[in-house]
This record gives sequence, structure tokens and C-alpha cells, in this order.
Amino acid sequence: MGTADLSRPVPDSGHEPHVCGFFERRTCSIQYVVSDPATGECAIIDPVLDYDEKAGSLATSSADQLLRHISERHLKPTWILDTHPHADHLSAADYLKQKTGARTGIGEKIVEVQTLWKAIYNLPNTFPTDGSQWDHLFADGERFKIGALDAEVLFSPGHTLASVTYVVGNAAFVHDTLLMPDFGTARCDFPGGDAGQLWRTLQRILALPDDARLFTGHDYMPDGRGPAWESTVAEQRRRNVHLRQAQNEQEFIELRRARDAELPMPRLMFHALQVNIAAGRLPAPETNGRRYLRIPLDVLPAARWD
Repeated sequence: MGTADLSRPVPDSGHEPHVCGFFERRTCSIQYVVSDPATGECAIIDPVLDYDEKAGSLATSSADQLLRHISERHLKPTWILDTHPHADHLSAADYLKQKTGARTGIGEKIVEVQTLWKAIYNLPNTFPTDGSQWDHLFADGERFKIGALDAEVLFSPGHTLASVTYVVGNAAFVHDTLLMPDFGTARCDFPGGDAGQLWRTLQRILALPDDARLFTGHDYMPDGRGPAWESTVAEQRRRNVHLRQAQNEQEFIELRRARDAELPMPRLMFHALQVNIAAGRLPAPETNGRRYLRIPLDVLPAARWD
């Protein structure tokens, strides 16, 4: 699926993580395996379940590449983490949990997203909106371990109301909040998004040490360059095209609203979110043994068309 491992190497000191990023070209998503060199324990972050909406077909090629990487390096997965409920790809969290037995986790505000989208999809009352589809819901500031590595969760709303950043040693997984410096920042016009919140989230992330490594969740390869996904706090402060244009919260809100008004909705949003608010679990088979996705019509009447 057009994946590659291009991360900068990290010395096997046992104190900082080794990070491998895998670029999924169909949705321009980056999946990560972050591991502790001392113990071999690892976490999978934002895995992709391959989906072709034209054919209505699913595949596990991208997730299987993560499994091969883990097997070849004799790693031990302990966590499968999503930074937020994705609107542009289906999560492979449930598939990988079945394959590895690792625990799944997401930010605790997922319950608010579940409530919002349960109403949009008109899901049955039996669909729980308490986050119980995951093994653990992370609170802001919560700390946990990946092997001997210290990890911390930063609540990072703005792109969605449930987004979090995972800080593992000197690496921070920021997903859509910050994109590469030559592309800018995340859109905020999805249900639950907020440009003012995103500005405040950006200030929190950019308060990390200058040399903190920032790993984004998408790359759209402006000007035809190759895929990239790693920067530093210092690089983002100095070069991010949106932060150079907006010097304060109000300027950023105006910039984002003008930019977002020109963007069409992600092509997989309605396909993906019904799966992703269920921790990557597919809808139950119906009486004929087939699974079906629900696509609500005209629920976003102001959405821009391609």
C-alpha cells in the first residue's frame, strides 16, 4: 500500500523511543510503531484498515505490514492507540487487537463524539456511548508506560473534540493537529471542531522542548515532494506556514475559517466514523450474513462539494 519506514534513527539508549512510520498512500495517513529499545515493548498508533469505497471492499494490507515489522524485530505490542476518531480512514484497532491481544486506548472525550455521531447515524439504543469499546480511556495528563518508556497524554481538542497527543519520551504523536511545516495545521470544520481550541492546543504542543520530535498523522505532499511526517517543535515554530501567517488566536481563527470554507468534506468521513466510534469494530452482519455501512443524506447541507 505504498508504505515506507523513513524515521530518523534513535540510539538504543533505553531512554528514548524508536519510531517507525508507515505511509498509507490511499488516504495519505501515517501509521506508527513506537517501541522501547530496552524491553522491546511497543505501541501501535493510528493503524489503518484498508477500504475502497467504490468497490465496498476491505483489506488488511496496511495493518499486516505493521504486524510483519513487529514480528521481524521481535517486538511485543502492549497498546493500540488512536489519537482521535478519524474522519478519513477506517481504524484497524479491532483487527490488530484480535491479532496481538494488545490493549486499545483513546482519549476519554470519545464519549462525546459517540453521542454526537450516534444521533447523526441514528444508531440503535443498544450502541453504547460510554467508550466501553476500548480497553482504556485516557484523561488529560494521564501517564502510562510502554516498556520502560514514560508516556503522557495531552488533551488536544480543535480538529475534533476528542483529539489527544501521545508524548512518548522525546516523541509526540500529534496527528492532524500539526501537519508538516510546509502544509500547516488541521481543519476545524467537522462537527465538534473549533479553531480557537486548536490554537490553544498548538500553544500547548509548542511549549514542549525545542528538540521534541513531532509526528503527524497525514502528509499531502505539497509541490510534489515525497511523503514526510517528522519535524521538531523548533522547526514548527520557525517554518509552519499557518503559524507564520497568524500571530494570535483571532488571526488564526480567521485564517482557519476562511481556509476550511474552501475544503470539501473528506470522502470517507461518513463511511469511517461509524466504524471508528466503535474502536474499529465493523457493523454486525445482517440476516443475509453481510455487513452494511450507513450513509446519512443531507446531514451537512452547507458542506462544499468537490
